[in-house]
Amino acid sequence: MDNRARIIEVAVKLFASRGYDGVGVKELAEEAGVTKPTLYHYFGNKKGLLEELLAEKFSRINNLVKEATRYNHDLPFTLNRLVATYFNFAKNNRIFYRMQLAMAFAPVDSESNKAVSKYIKEQYEMVEDLFIQAAEDHGNMKGRHQAYAATLLGMINTYIALSLRGDRELNDELLYQAVHQFMHGIYS
Repeated sequence: MDNRARIIEVAVKLFASRGYDGVGVKELAEEAGVTKPTLYHYFGNKKGLLEELLAEKFSRINNLVKEATRYNHDLPFTLNRLVATYFNFAKNNRIFYRMQLAMAFAPVDSESNKAVSKYIKEQYEMVEDLFIQAAEDHGNMKGRHQAYAATLLGMINTYIALSLRGDRELNDELLYQAVHQFMHGIYS
């Protein structure tokens, strides 16, 4: 692993465990086994590190969400694919997922919340667009796309948060239950 990648991985771990504001540049550099000038060389400053870390990690999940929200006129299939995408990403990127959830709920004016919000908004808009498209096939869904996107993503992230705490396992049974529960709500 090169210095840049090592710094990013250390930053994810430290930011996830103590929050962005609870970690200093000196500690980041020491934990990564580099000097502060090396960290500054790659990222400019701590904010630059956060922005590059988020861009790199969110490019993966947001590309997966973009693919999963491609609507093919089969809403149950698309919802299963979308929830499975989130569950699988969270299982394979537990520390990052914990970090970004914490940042999403950090104070609105905080540097970390501002940095993560644009990526979360991008996901929300993709899910919202899925429901706009699905409403063409399911008339009772028209005009409810915002509520559906917020509710689905809230449910997904709640299950993932429970998993990160060790209270639930992100498995096929939970996937089925989550999608089934959500679909009952939207079809009523």
